[in-house]
Amino acid sequence: MRKGFFALILAAGKGTRFKSEIIKVLHPMLGKSMLRLVLDCVFKLRPEKIYVVVGSQKEDVMKEAPSGKVEFLIQKKQLGTAHAVRAAKNALDKGKEKDVLIINGDLPLMTPETLRPLLALHQKEGNSLTFLSAELENPSGFGRIVHSGDKIRVVEERDATASQRSIKEVNAGVYVFKIKDLLEALPKVSNKNKKGEYYLTDVTEILSQEGKMIGVHKTRNTEDLVGVNSRYELAKAIGELRERKIKALTENGVTVYDPRTTWIDLDVKIGPETVIYSSVIIEGNSVIGSECRLYPFVHIVDSKVGSRVKILSSTMIEESVIEDEAQVGPFTHFRPKTVIKSKAKVGNFVEMKNTIFGRKSKAGHLTYLGDCEVKEEVNIGAGTITCNYDGKRKYKTFIEKGVFIGSGTELVAPLKVGKKAYIGAGSTITKDVAPESLAVARSKQVEKRGKDPRKRAK
Repeated sequence: MRKGFFALILAAGKGTRFKSEIIKVLHPMLGKSMLRLVLDCVFKLRPEKIYVVVGSQKEDVMKEAPSGKVEFLIQKKQLGTAHAVRAAKNALDKGKEKDVLIINGDLPLMTPETLRPLLALHQKEGNSLTFLSAELENPSGFGRIVHSGDKIRVVEERDATASQRSIKEVNAGVYVFKIKDLLEALPKVSNKNKKGEYYLTDVTEILSQEGKMIGVHKTRNTEDLVGVNSRYELAKAIGELRERKIKALTENGVTVYDPRTTWIDLDVKIGPETVIYSSVIIEGNSVIGSECRLYPFVHIVDSKVGSRVKILSSTMIEESVIEDEAQVGPFTHFRPKTVIKSKAKVGNFVEMKNTIFGRKSKAGHLTYLGDCEVKEEVNIGAGTITCNYDGKRKYKTFIEKGVFIGSGTELVAPLKVGKKAYIGAGSTITKDVAPESLAVARSKQVEKRGKDPRKRAK
């Protein structure tokens, strides 16, 4: 847009139909709150100023906006959308000769592609008000647009007559006003309706009766108009977002075998030629490289995966890093601050936490490594565990390059195992092991013939 404008997001209502202690606009949708999705959309339009009207749980709502980019306005009592806009009067007074885009905070599917034509039409025609509409086969839940000659008004569904409810043209809850005309009309809005609230939609009729120019932009992007007023509608909206995300990934070279069972958060990045099998979940700010394979029931949260990585089934990865060409799983669990170096292999029922696992090192099965630093080309035998916690403090284990650790070994930290050392199977190691040495720590095997405790005197 050439002409500058303000944006006003209405996010004060609690959303009683959610039956939640959390305000409606803070409910998460693929890693972002409902409000943040609306904000992201509005940011892309580049308004001069963005205002958000808040009320319920205002401190939590304010955390959703980047510092310095948004100004918050307080609606002390939630008495309707027009009442919410009145809370912005002093802010809007600063730009009386400008326009303001007003959008409800419960429209998380709205896109800039839908809003730009609305803004362009408003400025082209010089309207006092231009609002977004759509033709819906099932208009339930939306206010209806009623035309009468050259006059126009919006009737909320609960106040509509039976014949008005049959109208399929609906109001989408997005408006562009000349600020001067909006501020003059707001005091004329009454609350004489079934809900006893001050509706912003009433401004449409007020301006129309005064002979002001009213424009309507009818969009074909009806999937953007989903207003989220219940948890069921939240689920439906999340489903639409999920499809959009997966479609965008596939268009950039990612294979998703079963979109119906795949969950990928909006901020996740995935490189081309990566293949994702069914029932995979990738959350948060995760980054997956190119040419990876993620098999069923892999769950990744806030982690970075390099290229050509293979992650086998039923693997959980949290706040960790897996470098190029590594292989992990199945049934592997990486807890936070785990780093798997390139070409390492971590297998069945292995858990790591706060551990760096070296290049080309292997831990095939049944192992726990916590608070550990493992260098390259180390072999960890089955059943090996680091004993890193004494009930009060955590201690580190250092395993140098080329070490071989036999099966069933306990490494009692703090501990250092030197380069190319060899630990015999079944050992409990409590002291540092020198480089290129063999360490065995087992109790002596005792055998007493004829003393089978299972045999009892008859």
